[in-house]
Amino acid sequence: MRIASGADVRAHAAKYEFNVVLLLALGFGLVGLDRWLVMPLAPQIMRDLKLDYQDLGNLGSAVGLSWGIFAILMGGLADRVGRRRIIIPAIVLFSLLSGASGLAGGLGMLLFARALMGVAEGAYCPASFAAAIDVSPEHRRGLNLGVIQGCFSLFGLALGPIIATQLVRVVPSWRDVFLIVATPGLIVSLFMYKVLRDQPANLPSTGVRHGGMYSQWKDVLVHRNLHVAVLAMVCAMVGVFVVGSMTPVFLTDVIGFDGPTMGIVMSGLGFGGFVGQITLGGASDIVGRRPALMLAFVVGAAALVCIVTVARSPVLLFILLFAAAFCCCGAAALLAGAVAGEAVPPSLSSTAVGIVVGLGEILGGGLAPSAAGRIAVTAGLPAAMLAVAGVLAGGALISFFLLETAPRLKRSPDYFEVDLAR
Repeated sequence: MRIASGADVRAHAAKYEFNVVLLLALGFGLVGLDRWLVMPLAPQIMRDLKLDYQDLGNLGSAVGLSWGIFAILMGGLADRVGRRRIIIPAIVLFSLLSGASGLAGGLGMLLFARALMGVAEGAYCPASFAAAIDVSPEHRRGLNLGVIQGCFSLFGLALGPIIATQLVRVVPSWRDVFLIVATPGLIVSLFMYKVLRDQPANLPSTGVRHGGMYSQWKDVLVHRNLHVAVLAMVCAMVGVFVVGSMTPVFLTDVIGFDGPTMGIVMSGLGFGGFVGQITLGGASDIVGRRPALMLAFVVGAAALVCIVTVARSPVLLFILLFAAAFCCCGAAALLAGAVAGEAVPPSLSSTAVGIVVGLGEILGGGLAPSAAGRIAVTAGLPAAMLAVAGVLAGGALISFFLLETAPRLKRSPDYFEVDLAR
């Protein structure tokens, strides 16, 4: 019987890390695809089900609010029962519910299916991030979490409109698109069942979980960085969801682009978000979480100001939208992943991620678009975009109060941290 060498153990751990991160990334990419699929199919859905713009907005809010609430609840549960028991059922459920969206006969059933889908996706999010933290070495933690979250933008905002609009040309109805898109998630869940294991430290026998979920929240909320992360996350999510929802009408109604030109320029959001979520997370492993966040918020705010005040050409607007999404999505990924996970002990990381993501979703993804819409109605679309720029500038100020947690910097002999709350 051959005893495994240290090199064999490291190679096995690296292979397992790669497989888990790949599957979690595919799963979160499908979350993004399912969530944003309504947007490119909206003209057909609205015509078939006789919906108006308010109904379309309600569909988005239903997903965002249920996602936020259940990210908080299920994040704590994942710390109690293990990541695997949450992740795999969540993939199966949100895939089936995405398919069920195609069976809706009216607004009520569609709202119900999308809200339930938000429940499953909210459960998947914190558990999957915590699972990635569990398997990632310290020096790749930000990068791995960035890859996973970047797939949300890549599949949902960049490739999703292309996939949806091409499929709807070759299938009988928009309903068939939802049914087709549901299939990959079921396949990923099978691979996840074979590959994913809970780490010993996160199995349900761990003593910290016996105090109940309320006790977990109390244990998590004593950490200062979590408060900062929640506030900064709301700012980042305002940028992601308000810009994502208002840019199409800004480009057509204010700039004057036609539909095809608007669609090409809009893709800058998806590609920028994908690159930003990977790049900013990896960069923060080197330069630190706080500098990366502050720079992202400042550049994102500047990009939005330029979009409103000076940019009129499709190329320049594509570049600026790429930059805005790079910064907003990158900041959200960093806050939801590395910052939240490192703010607390590893056994509570899923609870922490759930709180940060959940409150960010509820306030930034569920309520902020409605508030921005009111500003747009009363003061105009440019004013709404400038208001988002102001929120991002506030995010830079909030990030200034973050205590650095990047392991590489914490181990440096030259590292010195000033607690700015004192």
